[in-house]
Parts: sequence; C-alpha cells; structure tokens
Amino acid sequence: MTEPLLQVRALRKSFGALAVTDDVSLSVTEGELHAIIGPNGAGKTTLISQLSGQLAPDSGTILYDGAPITRLDMAARVRRGLARSFQITALLPGMSVLENVSLAVQARSGSSYRFWRPVADDAALSQEAMQALDEVGLADRAHRPARALSHGEQRQLELAVALATKPRLLLLDEPLAGTGGQEAEVLISLMRRLKDRLTIVLIEHDMGAVFALADRVSVLVYGQIAASGTPGDIRADPKVRAAYLGEEEEGTPDA
Repeated sequence: MTEPLLQVRALRKSFGALAVTDDVSLSVTEGELHAIIGPNGAGKTTLISQLSGQLAPDSGTILYDGAPITRLDMAARVRRGLARSFQITALLPGMSVLENVSLAVQARSGSSYRFWRPVADDAALSQEAMQALDEVGLADRAHRPARALSHGEQRQLELAVALATKPRLLLLDEPLAGTGGQEAEVLISLMRRLKDRLTIVLIEHDMGAVFALADRVSVLVYGQIAASGTPGDIRADPKVRAAYLGEEEEGTPDA
C-alpha cells in the first residue's frame, strides 16, 4: 500500500484552556482532494496553519512524503513542495499582479527579497510568473495593480502565487470566501483542473463545491475528527447530518 503523502498524528494546539485542535489524526493520499469541513469554531483554520508551518503545534507529528516536518517553518515547507492560500487574501496591493507572482518565484529559488523591486524586469522570473498567471486565467491582468482586481480575481491571483512555488501539495483555506455567482464558478473550475495534477487539502464552507470536488471529506468538530470518508459516506452519516450537514446544507458555516 502506498504511503500517504501527508500524515497527521495526534496533533494538538491550545490557546489557554481552549483546545483548538485536539488529538487530530488524518492522512492524505497523493493525488486526492481531501476536504476538511466543520461548524464555526471547529478549528479548521488552526489545523491548516499547523500543516503549513505558520503555527507550531503543542504536540503531535506531521509527516510529509514520509519525513517529519513538524518543526519546519513555512519557508522550509514551501521549498519541500507545500503551498498555502489564505482565508483572507494576502497580497501586496500596491504591486502589479505580475510582481506579486514573481516574488513567489523568487522566494522558491532562494533569492533574497532585498532586491524585490526589479523582479518584474527579470526575464526568467517573469516567464515563470506568467505561466502561473496563465494557468489561473489572469495573464491579461499581469500589469495591473493587484488592488485593481475584483475580489474573485484576487483569489485567483493568490492561487497563482501558490502555484508559482511549484507545489506538490496545495493547502487551500476557503478559496471561495466572499465570492458568489460567476466568480465562484471560475474558482471551482480552476480547482477541478488543479486536482488533476496536485494533491489538495481544501477547507471550504460551500458544501456544493466540497461535494462536487472532494475525493474524501473529514469533519472537524470541536477540534476533533468526527468522521472521515467519501462524500457519499459523509452525506449518509446520520451523526454528521444531525450535528452539521442538516443545517449547513441550507446555509454556510464559518471557519
């Protein structure tokens, strides 16, 4: 049996007396899109922050491609092939779309940020950045300021930034947050294409998108994994429906 690309064992993180992730264990197989859902305050964003290296766990182990990465920082994990998008868009609004992505290419190559201003003038950086922008459908917006993009386009740009680091595993924290209608459809279509070549961990409040995209779904409740299985398994689980899906399929939960 193939070893999972990502394994999480007994992960714990507390803030004061509150256990936000409480003995979380899960595995993600290479090539799958694994969605993590749960009600407001379940600990989803705290979990993905620990997976990305933004937040250190109190205890537990994270294995990536069989090797422990629990104590590695975010930059080291990016170099190993993990990339994350954020629930709240994290871009440099005064810089151009191309410059935002070029910085990610520069960071992956290990270049210094000291000379960040001329990144768009570096042909090699720009070429790779344009490839990422083309993949997300923003090549024609390359020279616009990031602040001039619509909210949905900014989410696309954030995905381009993540893709520019050449990830093997992509961590997505509510990529559809704040979008609707056509913007959401564009992002769902983009994620569907990306799952053909990347392993993806997806936190998302849009249940329609989750069940359309996911190969497996884990339900996080009060910092613990309450259930894990195929979308069909999760839909059919009476405990999950009673505690979560029954109400949330009519609305939209928060992280």
